[in-house]
Amino acid sequence: MTDEPEFDLGPVPHRPPIAAELVERLVAAQFPEWAGLPVRPVATPGWDNRTFHLGDGMLVRLPSAGEYAGAVAKEQRWLPVLARQLPLPIPAPLAEGLPSADYPHPWSVYRWLDGEPAAIAKVTDTDAFAIAIADFLLALQQVDPAGGPGPGQHNWYRGGPLRTYDAQMRSAAPRHPDGDALLAIWAEALAATWTGKPVWFHGDVAAGNLLVRDGRLSAVIDFGTSGVGDPACDLVIAWTFLPPASRRLFRERLAVDPGTWARGRGWAVWKAAITDDRPVLDALLADE
Repeated sequence: MTDEPEFDLGPVPHRPPIAAELVERLVAAQFPEWAGLPVRPVATPGWDNRTFHLGDGMLVRLPSAGEYAGAVAKEQRWLPVLARQLPLPIPAPLAEGLPSADYPHPWSVYRWLDGEPAAIAKVTDTDAFAIAIADFLLALQQVDPAGGPGPGQHNWYRGGPLRTYDAQMRSAAPRHPDGDALLAIWAEALAATWTGKPVWFHGDVAAGNLLVRDGRLSAVIDFGTSGVGDPACDLVIAWTFLPPASRRLFRERLAVDPGTWARGRGWAVWKAAITDDRPVLDALLADE
């Protein structure tokens, strides 16, 4: 039995295509000062949002479905607050677009941040990289959480109880030859109930959301799943990107207690199991 709340994830959202021509029309209609600037898709379009270059120094970010649209107001409200207290650049909203006959959701214009996603960039020192991520998360957790958004549809319940994803995990585990071992990691995570005070978290600390310049972490992007709650979800990068020695430094720098580490491992095993990410599953199984 558990006193943790349970949430309904609902079906996978339908994500209709969004073309550059639509973005051009939206910008011209609502922000005529930017009309005529070239619009082109970014190299990696994303899942929750579709992102487009706007000229050379801006980007347009549009929710890919109504279920993701709640993050727009959150980012507009909170990113300027967070930016003033963080050691690295994060997206800076320049304008908020309104729903229209062409597109039914709010959307945002941001300043473009230079850098390559860590997934394809050469990180020159993974130990230093791990410490830089940890220091960013420590600063984020120190921001006053009062009034911040708790787990909800806006972030797919990041920062809430892992039990929300129990059905998905139990459905995915049998697809893997080591499914019993994965469920053992999952059971340990569920047993490590969070009892701490809510803090700010990013919600999707993944290689694609960590920008690198000259081999070093230079910015953190995509705060669509951010919120206030249990920060264990921000530990997933330990297994999805960091080698074992750097993983240990990351944990030590954050001073993560065993229960939070177990829940972070649970977040990682859930995501890797449902996406059939074999390298991450192997890293999780090898990590004690």
